Amino acid sequence: PWAEGLRNSNNNASPGGWPATRGGHPLAPFGNPGTEPSYLGRVVLEIVESERTYARDLRSIVEGYLGKIIDAEEPVLRPEQVSALFGNIEAIYELSSTLLQNLESCASDPVAVAVCFVTRSQEFAIYTQYCNNYPSSVAALAECMRSKAQARFLRECQERLRHALPLGAYLLKPVQRILKYHLLLQEIAKHFEHKSGEDYEVVLEAIDTMTCVAWYINDMKRKHEHAIRQQEIQSLLLGWKGPDLTSYGELVLEGTFRVQRVRHERAVFLFDKTLLITKRRGDHYVYKSHIPCSSLMLIESTRDSLCFSLAHYKHGKQQH
Repeated sequence: PWAEGLRNSNNNASPGGWPATRGGHPLAPFGNPGTEPSYLGRVVLEIVESERTYARDLRSIVEGYLGKIIDAEEPVLRPEQVSALFGNIEAIYELSSTLLQNLESCASDPVAVAVCFVTRSQEFAIYTQYCNNYPSSVAALAECMRSKAQARFLRECQERLRHALPLGAYLLKPVQRILKYHLLLQEIAKHFEHKSGEDYEVVLEAIDTMTCVAWYINDMKRKHEHAIRQQEIQSLLLGWKGPDLTSYGELVLEGTFRVQRVRHERAVFLFDKTLLITKRRGDHYVYKSHIPCSSLMLIESTRDSLCFSLAHYKHGKQQH
């Protein structure tokens, strides 16, 4: 579904913006030279300027850190550390550089800016790989900082670049940026003079495009985090003789509950296909019971609104 949402429906549009005229209306920059730009003009300027700053930050990572690591006479980081630390940052930098060139050629026209995002919609999918790798990047950086030699090398790179913030702050920027594009485009729509017509529809399409990208990346990030948590639960589960937990689908929810007539609380995990009930023992979970979701009954309590029972519909007397 997300691919449908990102589908480019303006294949004939130039990445640099619309032609000089469309429908007999010339596209001109906001205001005359020397005059104060309109609010919409300032919004467009903010998009271009922030992309310029972002591209510059990406370049500093690619050249000031990654390039120095690759060019070092003696290996400073292991190849797997480099891969985990930087992910596909070079591809992100290339996309941002090209997008910046397109935005700079838009002559402050908000519709041309919107077209830049619509025509490149599917290219933003590379951010998914970066965002999914980001937890590994954080872990790799923490490992590097525990090594005196590696930590000293990264600090020297930071000093050479005259960065006030360390590498970790810069590696977070792509995650922040991809989730901000749709908010910047919403500002264009909010202050667009005519809330109808072809131009406005293009702006709305750009918003839909980048909102879909942000939604998809957030969803993939959530699924990635849940998958890691699922593996963690599997490794800590004692007394379980069933199949691998991944066969029960995605982890949906988890929580701790007080259970009547039971001394210890129960740690409960809801997967797509089953409900797993366990008892916490130190850092581990001891298996107690599980109920397939297809057979799960929830019985509300008439005495206490905070109480409810869970049971297998074929074994209604065995309630939790």
